[in-house]
Amino acid sequence: MRQMITCRDLRHSYGDKVVLDGLSFDIEQGGIFGLLGKNGAGKTTTINILMGFLQPLSGECRVLGLPSHGISPEVRQNIGLLHEQFIQYDFMGINEIERFHSRFYPKWERDVFYDLVSRLDVPHDRRISRMSCGQRSQVVLGLIMAQKPALMILDDYSMGLDVGYRRLFLDFLQEYVREQGTTVLLTSHVVQDLDKIIDRMIIIQHGRVLVEGHKETFLESFRQFRLPASVPLDKLSVEGPVVALEQGRSSVSVFGYCVKTEMDSYLSSLGIPVQGLEEVFMDFEDAFIGITGKY
Repeated sequence: MRQMITCRDLRHSYGDKVVLDGLSFDIEQGGIFGLLGKNGAGKTTTINILMGFLQPLSGECRVLGLPSHGISPEVRQNIGLLHEQFIQYDFMGINEIERFHSRFYPKWERDVFYDLVSRLDVPHDRRISRMSCGQRSQVVLGLIMAQKPALMILDDYSMGLDVGYRRLFLDFLQEYVREQGTTVLLTSHVVQDLDKIIDRMIIIQHGRVLVEGHKETFLESFRQFRLPASVPLDKLSVEGPVVALEQGRSSVSVFGYCVKTEMDSYLSSLGIPVQGLEEVFMDFEDAFIGITGKY
C-alpha cells in the first residue's frame, strides 16, 4: 500500500509552548482520514507542516514521497488543499475563477467543476464575493475536485457552513472518492459529521497521537461504564484498563478498552464496589469526548 503521508517524531514549539511532541502517523492510499483533536491539540500546526508552510523543529514529514517543505510544483499539482476557510480570489466570477485555475493543472476536468457549482442555482458570472459562505465552499470544492488530485487536505471544511451545505459538501466528497480513489485527510470541529464519512482516524492530544486506526474498531473496543457517585473512588485512577474518568453530579463515568466483566474484576481488585456498574452506549461524538475529555 502506497504511503501518501508519513510523519515521524514531529516536534514543534511556539516559544515555550510545545505544540507537537513526537507526533508520528501514516496516511495510506485510498479512503477518508480524519485528523481529530480539541482546540490546541496541534491540528493546524500539523496541516501547516504537511503543506510546507512550516518546517518542524525536528522530525520528518513526507508527502507523496517528498519532504513536505520541499514539494516540487509538479508534485504539488497532485495535492488539493482547502485551507483557512474558502476565500479564493473573490473578485472573480465563477467562470473566471474556473478558467484561471484550469491553467495550473494538466489533468483539469471542467465538467467536474460545473457539475457541482451548477447545483447552486446562481449565474456563472456571479462574483465570489457576492456569494454566501456555503456557496463559496462549493466553488472551492469544485476547484479542488477538477484538479483530479491524488491527495486532498481539507482543513476545517465545515467552518461557517450550515447543516445543508455541510451535507452537500460531504455527499459530493464521498461520491468523488468512490469514483476517483482519491485519498482525503480532513479536519473538522463538527465531530458528528465525521462519523458518517471517515474510514480511519488519528486523534491527537497535547501534540501526540492518542488513537490511530479504523473508526469502527475504536467504537467497538472503547467503552464507557457508569458508577454511582456515592461509590468511594479514592483508589481509582487512570491506569490499568482505565484510560479516562469523568466525575458527574450523580454518577462517575469510567472509560476503558475492556468489556464489562474485565472492568468488574479490576474495580473489585481495588476494593471498589461494583454494584450498580452499568455499560453506557456511546456514539462517535460521545467516544471522542470520552477519550479527550470535556475540558
